[in-house]
Amino acid sequence: MKIEDQFRVDVPIEEAWRVLLDVERIAPCMPGAQLQEIEGDEYRGVVKVKVGPITAQYKGAARIIEADEAARRIVLKGEGRDTRGQGNASATVTVLLAADGSGTQVSVDTDLNVTGKVAQFGRGVMADVSSKLLGQFAQNLERDVLSGDPPATEAAAAPETAGGAPPTAESAESTGPRRIDSPEPEPVDLIDNAGAAVAKRVAPIVIAIAALLTLRALRRRRKRRKAANA
Repeated sequence: MKIEDQFRVDVPIEEAWRVLLDVERIAPCMPGAQLQEIEGDEYRGVVKVKVGPITAQYKGAARIIEADEAARRIVLKGEGRDTRGQGNASATVTVLLAADGSGTQVSVDTDLNVTGKVAQFGRGVMADVSSKLLGQFAQNLERDVLSGDPPATEAAAAPETAGGAPPTAESAESTGPRRIDSPEPEPVDLIDNAGAAVAKRVAPIVIAIAALLTLRALRRRRKRRKAANA
């Protein structure tokens, strides 16, 4: 399914371009997402979502496959798998930046493929959720990143080898994945973000789960009573 969204940030396009390419810096701004490690140009982590009592966690990786500064175009490709084996997700995300007065308009086109339980909600619900999550992302980006101090330059921030020179590609590869110490994310609640549309679809599921749990509890009580009377 294809989903189109956009948001605006109140910084010049040059700064917005630099910030949006800094995946490690902006990852905490996305609700439900946690960046866990980086190896080369691959970013690995998890995304958590929930619908009522059902929680799904997708573990996967993403990489920037195109960064055309002249066109202000970024293309990111990612894929993940439900850790319980109940579905997969993959996406190609194309980001276009355009100057908008003193700020920057960011257009996000997503080609999304989802299987499993989350896929039952369809394009309409997923588009609503996507729009609200991007709105939250933009707010977090403005508050936590764009309004703060600029990051250190690459020269100052890059670790050095024993000889005092920046690490070579070979030395960087030999160290393996770099772990990222980041807090556990709160799962994105699809009901809160999509409202009545999701509620109507998941109500039968929630009722079925509640009934199943009730039946299990009754069966356990009966077995305990039989064991006590034996």
